[in-house]
Amino acid sequence: MGRALTDRIGAHPDMKIVAGMDAARVGRDDFPVYDDLSDIKEEADIVIDFSHVSLTPALLDFCEAKKLPLVLCTTGISGELESRVAEAAESIPVFKSFNMSLGVSLLQALVRQATRVLWDTCDIEIIEKHHNRKVDAPSGTAVMIAQAAASALPHEPSFVYDRTLEHKRRDSKDIGIHSIRGGNIVGEHEIMFVGPNEILTISHSAQSRELFANGAVKAAEFLMTKEKPGLYNMDDLVASLA
Repeated sequence: MGRALTDRIGAHPDMKIVAGMDAARVGRDDFPVYDDLSDIKEEADIVIDFSHVSLTPALLDFCEAKKLPLVLCTTGISGELESRVAEAAESIPVFKSFNMSLGVSLLQALVRQATRVLWDTCDIEIIEKHHNRKVDAPSGTAVMIAQAAASALPHEPSFVYDRTLEHKRRDSKDIGIHSIRGGNIVGEHEIMFVGPNEILTISHSAQSRELFANGAVKAAEFLMTKEKPGLYNMDDLVASLA
C-alpha cells in the first residue's frame, strides 16, 4: 500500500509527500522515511495512514499535537481505540474507513437496501477473501458490511465468526462472517441473502491496491476542505461526489 500510495501521490499535480514512516525504514531518494514519529520534523498539511493498529494511539497523539488532519485507513480498530479516534476527531478532522474503495461504499448502501427488504425471509452470510499475509480476521471491510446490514435490521443481530465453537442450529438473527486467506488475493467480499427459494449475492472484488490509494487521495482532498474538527467516512465522501 505504501508503494501504491507513493505512486498515486507522485502523479497528483497538487500533492507531494514530505516524509514517510515505515518500521523497516526503507530508504528513498525523493523523501525521508523514519521509523519513529518523534523523529519527523517536516511540515505537512495532512497525514494518510495505512499502517498497523498498534501505531494508531501514537499517531493520534502526533496529529493532535501538530493539528494535522488524518486519513485513517488502518483496519482492526475497535473498542477503546474506537473511542480514542472519536476523541481525536473533537480536535482535528479525521477520516476513518476500513476500506478506501468507493465501490465498497456503494456496496454498503445496496446491502442496507437489500436488508430492509429481505431481512424477514433470508439468512445473511458474509464471505471475505484476502492474501495469505493478512493477519487480522475478519477483515475490517467484512465488519463494515455486517454493520451496514445490522443498521437496517429491526433487531440486534449476533455476528457469528466460528460455527465450530458451538454445535447448534443457525439462529435467524445471526449474521455469519467467514474468512479465507490464500495466495495474493487483494480483497474480495460478498454478502449473501439466502432465502427458501432464491439467493441474492452482492459482491465486490478489488483488482489492485491502486484502488485503495485512489480512495485515500480522494479522502485527503475531501478532508482538506474541512475547517472544523469532525469524524468522517466513505459515506460522506460519496455524498460529496454525487
